[in-house]
Amino acid sequence: MQVDTVFVNITTMNKLRIGVVGTGHLGSLHAKIYKEIPECELAAICDINKPLLEKISSSLGVSAYTDYRKIFDKIDAVSICVPTKNHALVAAEFLKNKIPCLVEKPFTTNLKEADQLIKLAKKNKLILQVGHIERFNSAFGATKKLIKEPRFIECHRLSPFPNRSLDIGAVLDIMIHDIDIILGLIPSKIKKIEAVGVNVLTAFEDIANARITFANGCVVNLTASRVSDEVMRKIRIFQKEAYISLDYKDARATVYSKKGQVISKEDLPIEKEQPLQKELRSFVECVQKNIPPLVTGDIARQALKVALIIQKDIWKKKRS
Repeated sequence: MQVDTVFVNITTMNKLRIGVVGTGHLGSLHAKIYKEIPECELAAICDINKPLLEKISSSLGVSAYTDYRKIFDKIDAVSICVPTKNHALVAAEFLKNKIPCLVEKPFTTNLKEADQLIKLAKKNKLILQVGHIERFNSAFGATKKLIKEPRFIECHRLSPFPNRSLDIGAVLDIMIHDIDIILGLIPSKIKKIEAVGVNVLTAFEDIANARITFANGCVVNLTASRVSDEVMRKIRIFQKEAYISLDYKDARATVYSKKGQVISKEDLPIEKEQPLQKELRSFVECVQKNIPPLVTGDIARQALKVALIIQKDIWKKKRS
């Protein structure tokens, strides 16, 4: 059923027409940002929550639908921000209809679903981007070129209970951000994964810790919690004669370097930008220019595979 209000903007017909499916917390942010990008037109939004949908539709002046199948002919590309369990079903429908997709993280709930979407995108020669937002964090961008052969990496990602994304646990919800980053930093196969975790407020793990050992000797320790009283998103990278501290939340980065017998400290200059805005602008550009996105389906699948191994190890230990 289509929501009553339909807006028509004949002045933007030459722009990339974007749709957003799922207008919860993250989806509403996608919609607001697309509305501000000059190169595109927010053409349609979809959600099964009609009161929420009508509120956002009225606020942004955009056509709204409760059935995403009604917008196939109204858009050129789409952001999919529905619950993770529905990612594969919804994304597949758009890919079958030759519509490029940005699928929010985590990519899917399992590798079979991920493979199906990747296959569909390749078959139809479509852009398929996955929303690993930290790739677009200015602090990460400023430090990436300085990271060379890390020996030990420590990641902490803590947040208060979100009251959303409760169809998945902390590993797929928040730890997967750091998994994606470390896989991009360490050009080596994984040798061993060990993990522990507990559920506190949900049926899924709400706190998790994983230790990943790579074949080249690098060790990574990851901690994720969504029942913390503080917000922390930090990664510390130790390599020969250097230590890099990166704060994703505040977009700050500090490098400690050894020069002779002296340790020098340097705060890197960072132009603070909104990572989600950069991510969505990148998606629009990739679709318009037909260039591969920073996080393809194949890349996101790698992070999902590791996350699922961690999750499996946690629950295997809890059952034993």
